[in-house]
Amino acid sequence: MALRPFQAHKGSIRENALDYEIVQEQAAALGRLGRALEAALRNLSAHDASERGSGTALASHPPSSQAVRTRLVEDASDALWCFIVQREACGLRDQGIIVREYRVPAEVRNRVGVFAGKGRRPPG
Repeated sequence: MALRPFQAHKGSIRENALDYEIVQEQAAALGRLGRALEAALRNLSAHDASERGSGTALASHPPSSQAVRTRLVEDASDALWCFIVQREACGLRDQGIIVREYRVPAEVRNRVGVFAGKGRRPPG
């Protein structure tokens, strides 16, 4: 269903009320997923900043640190995927806006839709 404004002149009052509630839920879901994406990107950025603060290159960090970063990238790409799907369900198709406004790293964008690992399922 495309995101559209409430129209008082169309159909019965019940249809109008239902349409209004559907649009409200779409907007709320979009907001929740946007905040989840922001949090995931913030966690990845904070991890990278702490690794840079230690003075060594990311590739030379211990395997545990690399595993944490890999998981953060996966989490961010999953959040991005969910956000993109919800935006498209609302009729918002331009993904470039998301990339620019949220400053999504290429590494995260490249993993969108990849659900790796045994037992891992798409979020949701």
